[in-house]
Amino acid sequence: MSAYRLVVVTAGLSKPSSTRLLADRLAESAVRRLGASGAAVDVTVIELRDLATEIAHNLVTGFPGAELRAAVEAVTHADGLIAVTPIFTASYSGLFKSFFDVIDHDALAGKPVLIAATGGTPRHSLALEHAVRPLFGYLRSVVVPTAVYAATDDWGATGDRHTDGLPGRIDRAAGELAALVAGRGPAETASAEPVAVVPFAEQLAALRA
Repeated sequence: MSAYRLVVVTAGLSKPSSTRLLADRLAESAVRRLGASGAAVDVTVIELRDLATEIAHNLVTGFPGAELRAAVEAVTHADGLIAVTPIFTASYSGLFKSFFDVIDHDALAGKPVLIAATGGTPRHSLALEHAVRPLFGYLRSVVVPTAVYAATDDWGATGDRHTDGLPGRIDRAAGELAALVAGRGPAETASAEPVAVVPFAEQLAALRA
């Protein structure tokens, strides 16, 4: 059987980044859940910080660079997606949104997605529900019920995996993602259609026609 393809998109700006740390914890838990049945899992991590220049160029020219094109193809062909953003001004980061603006709006339809975010204060946790979840709802993804938010204080909190502490939320969300991915089964690479990134000028011309 083909390996499951799990893609992790993280929009942290610093290095090291709490956003990347949360993404890694979620991926580890999801791989553990999927691997419990003996399935193989291939994990690809996309650091949007490294693609910032190519994303900006694509937005103004309509032409993706090689690394951005590879990232878009990885997300498009993934069996499951973990998307993690820092919260700035009560919403996802501009870099996070710009990356998903590059992807064709039909590419994520029906794809299982786990959403997560980091921030300095628990007061921003609802940004996952009023900003991030609607974004993937618009893209017609299947977003798992549990969204994971990690404030600064969550990292030092103690607790076990059977509580509503951060470890428990991570395991619950990862379990939900694993169940959705396993229910769909791994996609066959050979059957995947190549990703077409349409230049912005052509999109505008089509609208005028």
